[in-house]
Amino acid sequence: MSTLRNKVNLIGNIGNDPEIQTLDSGRKLAKLTLATNEVYKNDKGEKVEETQWHRLTAWGKTAEIIEKYVTKGKEIAVEGKLSHRSYDDKSGEKKYSTEVIISEVLLLGK
Repeated sequence: MSTLRNKVNLIGNIGNDPEIQTLDSGRKLAKLTLATNEVYKNDKGEKVEETQWHRLTAWGKTAEIIEKYVTKGKEIAVEGKLSHRSYDDKSGEKKYSTEVIISEVLLLGK
């Protein structure tokens, strides 16, 4: 049960082409956004579609797979963990960021 402590599974569509960086060490870093959709009926019986946007980060071999095969609009499934961090922007204001660090990616659709 300890493996379920910080685990995220998402299926959705890529918002933009992934941003790929190659670090000085040669290791790849991929940053991308994923849209997930939820459809439900509100209390008036009307169909409502809600889209959530998620920031994703992948490292190493996973980033290389994303670089080769993932483009804007592609449907994928990811497994990973939530990561929260904070930083100070240029004006000294504290900013917060939440992202999913991808451990596995599955290409879906065509």
